[in-house]
Amino acid sequence: MPVFNEAETVQEAIERVRELDLPDTQIDIVIVESNSTDGSRELVAKFEGTPGIRIFYEPEPRGKGHAVREALKHVTGEILLIQDADLEYSVEDYPALLAPITAGRVDFTLGCRHVPGQPMRVMRENRVLGWVINSAHWGFTVLFDVFYGVRLHDPFTMYKVFRRECVEGIEFESDRFDFDWELVAKMIRLGYSPLEVPVTYSARSFASGKKVRLFRDPPTWLRACIRFRFAPIARTITDGGLPASDQAELSSSPREPTG
Repeated sequence: MPVFNEAETVQEAIERVRELDLPDTQIDIVIVESNSTDGSRELVAKFEGTPGIRIFYEPEPRGKGHAVREALKHVTGEILLIQDADLEYSVEDYPALLAPITAGRVDFTLGCRHVPGQPMRVMRENRVLGWVINSAHWGFTVLFDVFYGVRLHDPFTMYKVFRRECVEGIEFESDRFDFDWELVAKMIRLGYSPLEVPVTYSARSFASGKKVRLFRDPPTWLRACIRFRFAPIARTITDGGLPASDQAELSSSPREPTG
């Protein structure tokens, strides 16, 4: 769970995840707090010592992607799920997201926000802006699908759920929201076929703290789309595979898809 300036929701988000009752499943929460300026760090610190919660503090904010990358260094569970602290998504969707993986059907699920016939984001205070963002989403989705040879509706969703082994040894480098592109792109190129699972989504406005920057972030997405489609994928394997000093370029020989 990456956290930066989410004082209004972070405590509730943590509690909601902790209170989930998932049969035969132990939930461990890894929180990376990025030196918030609104009191979020102090709220997160209240959970220090709580069983099942580990907290790591960054000295400065470097973006959601950087925080998630830091969290990936410390995870120990078999299945990983990326959870924001802003409550745009419902944690009640965890069972649906996990079920295909625990059943052995796939290794990778995406929480799809797309509902046929409805806009993905409803911004009542600025309907024009909402229309622009929704249109841009579909444009970027088509671009991603064409580049990677898939048919996804929501590859940039926050809810990405996958077995830890899928990303072990993969080197990630994106710091901001381009990490969403990098993660999905690299996993697809490695042969993992994501299954999209419908989830509940309530978009917040920029006034409420939405952190995407309309002029700063889209160029990084375009760059990520092109770069991660063609750049070699370096993967270091240390457990039963290649020595830690070796790097395998796996882009030319992906594993069989599981979805």
